Amino acid sequence: MKFNRVGEQSGSFPVKHFPPLHSFRNPMANQPLASGLSAQVKKKIEGKRDRDQEAQALDWIEALLGTKLDRSKAYEDILKDGVVLCKLINKIKPGSVKKINENSTMPFKIMENINAFQEAIKAYGVPTSDVFQTVDLFEKKDISQVTQCIFALGRTCQTHSDYTGPTLGPKLAQENKREFTEDQLREGANVISLQYGTNKGASQAGMTMGKQRMIID
Repeated sequence: MKFNRVGEQSGSFPVKHFPPLHSFRNPMANQPLASGLSAQVKKKIEGKRDRDQEAQALDWIEALLGTKLDRSKAYEDILKDGVVLCKLINKIKPGSVKKINENSTMPFKIMENINAFQEAIKAYGVPTSDVFQTVDLFEKKDISQVTQCIFALGRTCQTHSDYTGPTLGPKLAQENKREFTEDQLREGANVISLQYGTNKGASQAGMTMGKQRMIID
């Protein structure tokens, strides 16, 4: 049996050579997943930001703390490490955050600050639905939620009688609960029943119009 120089048997059908498996590549393997969609979502979230509200939030924080913030930094960078926020709630309600990790670049220390602020404002009365998620600030996922949370804190402050600091945003609406006595409730029930009509007023008793006339032979 003879073989040619490429290892094919003489007189036989040519052997088809395939490239090695590692040479096959998926052209989509290195493509980022849903990159276009992610960009759209990010753009939409950025569009929710209100720069005027962000400036108002910083003005309020400065007024409460009695110090100037570094406005040369981006709004989110001023708040990102949670230090300013922790100092804010401690100014509103002293002792709310026992330990503040200052001048730390370690992620878990920064997140500790943010979590401490979140728990403190919930204890102060800010609704959980108004409290931003940690990633909204730490990863800058949704800065508008951070701003709305600060405004919610400002509204909540106004519901505390011992708060005498500057205000931020409109006052939070409070429930106006009215108490009624048993007599008042009974009287109200009578009024409602009369609205449906009564047969104790005038009637057609004694009227002859329309009655059958009797004929006597």
